[in-house]
Formats: sequence, C-alpha cells, structure tokens
Amino acid sequence: MKVIAMRRIVGLLMVAAGAAASGCGEYVRDQGRAPAQVVIAGLTGASGAEPAKFGGTLFSDVITNVKETVNGTQVEVPTTYSDLGQVQMSLILKDPGPPANNASPSDLNQVTFSRYHVVYRRTDGRNTPGVDVPFPFDGGLTFTVPASGDVKVTFEIVRHDAKHEAPLLALRNSPVIIGAIAEVTFYGRDQAGNEVSASGTIQAEFGDFGDPQ
Repeated sequence: MKVIAMRRIVGLLMVAAGAAASGCGEYVRDQGRAPAQVVIAGLTGASGAEPAKFGGTLFSDVITNVKETVNGTQVEVPTTYSDLGQVQMSLILKDPGPPANNASPSDLNQVTFSRYHVVYRRTDGRNTPGVDVPFPFDGGLTFTVPASGDVKVTFEIVRHDAKHEAPLLALRNSPVIIGAIAEVTFYGRDQAGNEVSASGTIQAEFGDFGDPQ
C-alpha cells in the first residue's frame, strides 16, 4: 500500500510540474561554454486555420471545413492545416559583473539558431508516439538572437502529416480531445562557435474544434 501511495504522489507531482511549465519560456542552464544565455520570454501557438491568432494554449484543429465555390455552389471542403508556434528570445550574460557596473552582451555573444526539435507528452504518462501523442520531429530554421533587444520567430509546431496519422486522425468527427504539452528545443551557436540550446513549452489541445466563420 505504501508503494502504491508513493507512486500516486509522484504522479501528481509530475502532473503539477507539467501544468506549471505549459505556455511559458524558461532559462536553459546547460548552454555549454557560451558566456551568454538565451532567455525564452514567450512561446505561443496558433491554429493553422487562424494563423494570426497566437495564444498561450494551442488549439490544434485536426480538420477544418473551408467554404469554397464549386460550379457556382458554395460547399465545405475538409482541409488540413499545420499549426504555428511563435517564440520570443533575448540574451543575458551568465556573469554580468558587479551590480554597479553590469556588462551587456556583445556582438560576439549573438546566437544563431539553425534547427529545432518538437516532442509531445501527456501528463498521464501515456506518451507512446503514434499511439498516444503525435510523433516528435525536427525542423530547420535560421535566425539570430541579437546582442540587445529580442527577436520573435514563427515556426511549424504541428505538422500536416501528424493530422493524418494516429492518434490525431481518430479525432475527426469525435468529441474526444487530447491534451498534451509540446516541448520545443532550439539548437544553435554563438558567434565564437559555442553550442547553445534553449527550450520552452506550451499546452496543446488536439481535437475537432469549431471552424472559423
């Protein structure tokens, strides 16, 4: 009985940790020898059906009925869109110096990212790709986090293909919704060649939602 109770406590702690992390950015402590650290100030998502509407939770519609005119008649055509993510990043120095004379990142500290990795997980522990959650994937993109100020970049966070595969395919015309956390890790180098990575998470809800009018 004590073992079962302990497992339940651990499971609840994992759920709470996942919920706290969703929809936010985070400092990444392990950034190698790079003297500057990338901060993800925000990670948001937008349904492919409404790509301009970014929010802290991604509502991923597995199928969207689009109105088109065919032979003079308006019909609804089932359409699949990929979903978008948007990340906002800035730089800070790991050792900015004394408070009275803080140093700032230089051009040499700028970080250029070239790829990213997306993985999905559920808080109930059912995380088999292609069964419980979509398959993880790697994407390519290139952008630079400047020495001062920040940068905001849009990328694909849910692929078209994922909506034609299990488990998302089964959500079409179904009231079932799959809730998951999407973790996105970006990989790059600063201008001195030091490897840098930065991760953020966002809550993702997969389902057959109402279509935009």
